Amino acid sequence: MMELRAEKISQDFLRYSAKDGYFIAVQETDFHLAAGTLTVVTGRSGSGKSTLLHILGGLMKPVTGRVLVDGVDLYAMGEDARTRLRSRRIGIVPQRLMSLAALSVRENILLPALLTGTQEQAAARAGALMERLGIRKLGAVTPSELSGGELRRVTIARALVMQPGILLADEPTGDLDEENTRSVLSLLRETADAGTAVLLVTHEHEAAGYADTCYTMTEGTLTRRA
Repeated sequence: MMELRAEKISQDFLRYSAKDGYFIAVQETDFHLAAGTLTVVTGRSGSGKSTLLHILGGLMKPVTGRVLVDGVDLYAMGEDARTRLRSRRIGIVPQRLMSLAALSVRENILLPALLTGTQEQAAARAGALMERLGIRKLGAVTPSELSGGELRRVTIARALVMQPGILLADEPTGDLDEENTRSVLSLLRETADAGTAVLLVTHEHEAAGYADTCYTMTEGTLTRRA
């Protein structure tokens, strides 16, 4: 089991329309993501939710503060070491749909295992995830033949195939209908119950019913909801 802790992290971007030339995407904040819990962060578009997730996932170095994964400073690592950690232990569901057009659905899902040399061990897990997400019959299909919702479910399966200790999901139900939204939220709840530290960034109000802890993000400020 793993935990993630952020200490006094913040992020800003140069934007000439801002008052002092900088837009503050994430105000200085602390954050803890514990093993076996599902944490939900909601907020309007542009509130800083995705930026926060990118910082926590080792994809964007914060301007201030540090991110600790099991006590190890994520940004004190070299880029190669950080990439290996993400591949093996941190699952990320990006908001933007991403897949390799030359690979089949099954190959896309197994890509993290292929890169880490554990494809054989992950094969059964991939099959189970495809079954659970309703895409098992699409294993040999290429991404160009899929709908947005099907591509979203492929992305979710890929993030989970390595059974990560930490899962960071950015709008994972954005392209899904009501039935598939409930299925994915239930899967994320079960993933947390199995010991994974899960963070869900979403506009989906229904997600709060699956969460242990809920936050709202407003203009870069993270506030815990009662």
